[in-house]
Amino acid sequence: MARDEIPPGTLDMLILKTLADHPALQRMLIKGWITGRWSHTEENRRARFYRLTPTGRKQLLLEVKAYQRVTDAIISLLAYA
Repeated sequence: MARDEIPPGTLDMLILKTLADHPALQRMLIKGWITGRWSHTEENRRARFYRLTPTGRKQLLLEVKAYQRVTDAIISLLAYA
């Protein structure tokens, strides 16, 4: 079965779209899914770095499972087309 490739830049586009629509990082910080810390880049510029928390990893698994259920349902419907 041929596999469609995900176009380059898709992940970047999805992240940017999410951030444009909602204060996503702030919301995730409040929910405890991520932590953020201020530090410096290699160019010595101040930047905030984010990391998933254990709660965030659990939430990610829940989100992936929910997405998979929806995808499976759509595939099942398309099988009858």
